[in-house]
Amino acid sequence: MTNRSDEISPKVTLPRPKTTLGVALLMLITAGWGSSFLLVKDVVAQMPAMRFLSFRFVLAALILVALRPNVFRSLSRKSAARAVALGLCLAGGYMFQTIGLQHTSAAISGFITGLTVVFTPLFAWPLLRQRFSGSTLVAVAVATGGLALMSLRGVSFGLGEVLTLLGALFYTFQIVGLGAWSADEDPYTLAVIQLVTVAVCCTIGAAPSGFALPHTELAWFGIVATAVVATAVAFIVQAWAQSFISPTRAAIIFTLEPAFAGLVAYLGGERFGWPVFVGGLLVLASMFLVETGPRASQDLDVVH
Repeated sequence: MTNRSDEISPKVTLPRPKTTLGVALLMLITAGWGSSFLLVKDVVAQMPAMRFLSFRFVLAALILVALRPNVFRSLSRKSAARAVALGLCLAGGYMFQTIGLQHTSAAISGFITGLTVVFTPLFAWPLLRQRFSGSTLVAVAVATGGLALMSLRGVSFGLGEVLTLLGALFYTFQIVGLGAWSADEDPYTLAVIQLVTVAVCCTIGAAPSGFALPHTELAWFGIVATAVVATAVAFIVQAWAQSFISPTRAAIIFTLEPAFAGLVAYLGGERFGWPVFVGGLLVLASMFLVETGPRASQDLDVVH
């Protein structure tokens, strides 16, 4: 999930190798996020989704706290409240997305989750008073057409798709909140408290089914891989790279997530005809329309 801010600082010339490395690492964590859809789908087929999320986020939060033990030392009440609010939105996103994966394919889940890039400017307009361009309206229409085309193939917009869409909306609120508050807060502290909040919410949600340890190698691999690579490491890399790569450029890179999800799902055995393929391309096109509109050319490589 991305951390975007519309405040643009004066441009600073950066060493090209550093910028190239930042872009490459952002693409790697995006590939990791997209690739995790199929893995998570297989893991939650073996254990309750809430239990999986609890193990994943508890482990990720412990890793980040261990890397910076004094992260909470200078935390203000206002900052804590903001971070917890963002964490609740993030928890809603992961919960609905993961439960939705039990009722839909990894490819469809990836495409629908990617719509956060379209939803974000729509909610940022009334909440943050940030206007959106005509290209955004076109993007919404294109995305809607893409989802409709995927449904015409016989992929009904049922429970799994509805839950995933709710998850995308929660992710959107988290992104908008980050856009409003991240400039005034320490990104690492925000990340840690968000992960702790998600861990607490998922642990509460998992309580009714108990906390029995996984019994398969796949489940253990899924927990460790998503906690370390797709959560803890990804948050650290994102915080570092976006300190000198603009939010818009990073967001363009993140739109590749559903493409990676679809590719891995296909390689993993999921098969879908041309309507789903074309519909997915339309969804991807809508994301690029949003992120490469009039404002996208205003901030490429900037330091905040």
